[in-house]
Amino acid sequence: MNKPLLILVAGGSASGKSTVVQEILDKAGLDDVLIINHDDYYHDQGHMELEVRYKTNYDHPSSLDNELLYDHLVALLNGQAVDKPVYDFVMHTRSDKIERVTPKPIIIVEGILILENEKIRNLSNMNLFVELDDDTRFIRRMLRDMKERGRTLENIILQYDNTVKPMFHRHIKPTKRFADVIIPNDRKHDIAVDLIVTKIRQILGEKP
Repeated sequence: MNKPLLILVAGGSASGKSTVVQEILDKAGLDDVLIINHDDYYHDQGHMELEVRYKTNYDHPSSLDNELLYDHLVALLNGQAVDKPVYDFVMHTRSDKIERVTPKPIIIVEGILILENEKIRNLSNMNLFVELDDDTRFIRRMLRDMKERGRTLENIILQYDNTVKPMFHRHIKPTKRFADVIIPNDRKHDIAVDLIVTKIRQILGEKP
């Protein structure tokens, strides 16, 4: 297999990164793709009391094990399989499960802070940033966290006010400058998707 194409997809929490990625893949007719969630690389907190884990700032770059992700991406880009961690958002620490992943022609890494790390950016062929109105993102996050992660409304609002909102403006939004394409997800973005699909096909066609 030729060296995989690596795409990084950033954007605020609940901005619709996964939905936009799927739209791109569907339009490009691509299915042999490895998608990695940056969230799975949050640091292990199993040695901490659960009450302490609740207070972790998950929207700060220091919450993520980027060294491990970097090593895994280097291995995957060189054709080697890796054992990827799986994060448990209910227990706020890494799960006991490990996912064996093998390289594919296209590797996509999604995450709010994936464009913040320079070493990881330097591995990438294409950087995307999905943008959505703050209020809409909050509503989506609230519904997701209550349904999928067992959070209370009070806990969601507290976390949003204390860390999610300020960290977005301090650490996440500034990474737009590293994006090759900024995708507005609050209105039609067909042109942006078409440009990305064309570029992906062009890069894949250039590979020996």
